[in-house]
Amino acid sequence: MTGKLAKKLAKKPTSKPAPLPTLADRGETISMMEPLLISEGSRHRPRLNELVFELTSAATSLRTSLPEGMVEALCDLVRSMNCYYSNKIEGHDTLPIEIEQALVHDYSQDKKRRDLQYEAKAHIATQRWIDEGGLVGRSATVDGVLETHHRFESALPEDMLWVENPQTGQKERIVPGATRNGDVQVGRHIPVSPAAIPRFMRRWQQVFAGLGKFETVLQSAAAHHRLLWIHPFSDGNGRVARLISYSMLLEALNTGGIWSIARGLSRNEAKYKGHLQACDLQRRNDLDGRGNLSEETLAEFSIFFLQVCLDQVQFMSQLMQPNALRKRIMSWVKEEERVGALLPGSNLVLAHILTHRELERKDAPEVLGLDERKARRVTAQLHRRGIIAARTHKAPFRISLAIPAAIAPSIMPGLYPSNAMPDRPPEINVRPSS
Repeated sequence: MTGKLAKKLAKKPTSKPAPLPTLADRGETISMMEPLLISEGSRHRPRLNELVFELTSAATSLRTSLPEGMVEALCDLVRSMNCYYSNKIEGHDTLPIEIEQALVHDYSQDKKRRDLQYEAKAHIATQRWIDEGGLVGRSATVDGVLETHHRFESALPEDMLWVENPQTGQKERIVPGATRNGDVQVGRHIPVSPAAIPRFMRRWQQVFAGLGKFETVLQSAAAHHRLLWIHPFSDGNGRVARLISYSMLLEALNTGGIWSIARGLSRNEAKYKGHLQACDLQRRNDLDGRGNLSEETLAEFSIFFLQVCLDQVQFMSQLMQPNALRKRIMSWVKEEERVGALLPGSNLVLAHILTHRELERKDAPEVLGLDERKARRVTAQLHRRGIIAARTHKAPFRISLAIPAAIAPSIMPGLYPSNAMPDRPPEINVRPSS
């Protein structure tokens, strides 16, 4: 089963996502979902404009300030981090070390935790697909949303593809990429009837897919809430919505995949969910926009959403200051050498990679001043610890920096909560990220 799942994650889905249903519905009109955009006349527009400018500037500064060799390593870490925090919002507490073990097919003997590992692996594979351009030009489209759901759900074990209706007690099988076929209730909100979903999704695409980059960033929270308001799937709506938001910002801001809003939303989970519930409310008075739903609460959520994005960019910018980061990495490796957890010379390998971005394996003996056999022992141990990775199996064989979650507290403090990390990081046979 493990091998089949790995192949499924590595390849495109074997079948296209199921099409949206076209059956008759209860006749809900798309005006129920209006307004979809925050109007130019909103009293919150000046503040939103400021936040978009601040976020754009900060994101660009972070992206251009990074040492070239750090970007790919950071992308790998952000995928794992995004998965951890997105799962946490859903009440699925998968530890970072368990996520990394799943990526090298090392699964828990406990079935519940093993299923969560499969779920995490599916999430990371879906985000990697997004990072590699899978949703370019399609983030805010019906097709893009369906394929994102299809890729995530189709990689799950069979017993994770069933949900129970809390009202009826009946179980329904999730069809990857297919919209729900029953009614649901989310808190006090009752989403549209199943067969009305196509119209609402088409309207969602019509509004959000045609925006310019500035407006895409400004209206990203509105797109996020309205997708959740439609609630197109039986399960996975929250994760899909966050992945879609990630993809929209990835393209509009050219983030490079080196930061994610999921950490900020998880750390402010009560406010996040409170804003989402408030956005479900109807318009309160004549000063609250012109649609059925409250524009005021949508604007307040948008301010919160963009502030969280900005906070995450600033957090990553502080962590990634080149000189400070290099100092933390070198302090960590020297301490590991001192206590015997790494072989002498490990610091020379990392110093070379931090300076030159990568190291050709054939050059390791010269860098270390050792014969080939001893040099390979040093690099092999660093690889087992996950601090270096082979990015290709083709000659010339190059190794570059990696940042495994297990050592993140030492290298990137604050990335994960302290109670999520083991006292002593274990060795993990990290596979190449080719």
